[in-house]
Amino acid sequence: MAIFKGAGVAIVTPMNEDGSVNYEQFDRLLEFQIEGGTDAIIVCGTTGEASTLTHEEHLDVIRHCVETVNGRIPVIAGTGSNCTETAVYLSGEAEKAGADGLLLVSPYYNKATQNGLYAHFKTVAESVKLPVLLYNVPSRTGCNILPETVVRLCKDVENIVGVKEASGNISQIAKLASLAEGCVDIYSGNDDQIVPIMALGGIGVISVLSNVAPRQTHEICRKFLEGDIQGSRKEQLRAMELCAALFCEVNPIPVKKALELMGMIGGALRMPLCRMEEVNAKRLERAMKEYGIL
Repeated sequence: MAIFKGAGVAIVTPMNEDGSVNYEQFDRLLEFQIEGGTDAIIVCGTTGEASTLTHEEHLDVIRHCVETVNGRIPVIAGTGSNCTETAVYLSGEAEKAGADGLLLVSPYYNKATQNGLYAHFKTVAESVKLPVLLYNVPSRTGCNILPETVVRLCKDVENIVGVKEASGNISQIAKLASLAEGCVDIYSGNDDQIVPIMALGGIGVISVLSNVAPRQTHEICRKFLEGDIQGSRKEQLRAMELCAALFCEVNPIPVKKALELMGMIGGALRMPLCRMEEVNAKRLERAMKEYGIL
C-alpha cells in the first residue's frame, strides 16, 4: 500500500536570522498544511535545507515534525546522504522518532554507478523497516537513477516502494512506468509536471508549490485521482506561472521569499543560499497575486 496518494509538501525549514531553526514558525507551517488538506509532510528534504543542517538539527527537526503532526497525516523524513553509513544512521534515528516513511536522495558529488546506487539504496533500506521512496534529482546530484535500477530495487527490496521523480525527463518516466508494471509508486518531483506524470500512472506529487498553495496542489491531485482530468489539468495550467516563479532562482530561495510575503516566516536562509534578487522577487510577488494567494 502506498505511503500516501495526492499532494505531499516538501516543507521548508524556517530559520531565525542567526541561522537557528525557528520552531514556532515551523509549527505554523505544519498547521497551515494540515488545514489546507495536504496529504503528507516531507521533512528535511532539499527544500528543507537538509544539506546545511547538522545531524543533530536534522534529527531534531524530524522529531519535532513527527510530534507536532501527531499521526494526522504521514510524515516522510529525508534521510539520504552521499555517505551510505550516514544515511543508515539518519534513517535509523528517523525510524525511532516515529516517521512513517523515508525519502532517500541519490548520492551527490561522489555519485555512483547503477550497481553502486543499487547497493547503496539496498543497504540503507534493509537497515530499517519503514517504507522507502527513492529520490531522483540529477540536476542537483549529478546522478541519474535509471528506470531499470528503480524497478530492480522495488522488486528486490521489500520496503523500497516508490520514487520521487524530479529528472524532468518525461520519456524516462514513461519508460519507468512501462517497466514497473505497478510495482513502483511514482510521485512527480516537479510541480509543473504533476498531471503529465499522473497520466503515466503516478499517484501524486512531492511539492514545493504546496508550501504556499496546499489546498490548490491537493486539488490538482484529488481531481485527477477521482477522474476529473479536465479539472485537474485546468488547475495545473493555472499554476504554471507561479511554478516558474518559484524556481526562477535555486530552490528554496523563492519559496521562502513567498512564505515571507505571506507573513508565514521570516525568510532567512543558510549560506551558501542567499536572499532573492529584487527583480526575481517582484516577479514572484506578481505571480502570487495573479494566482490569488496574495
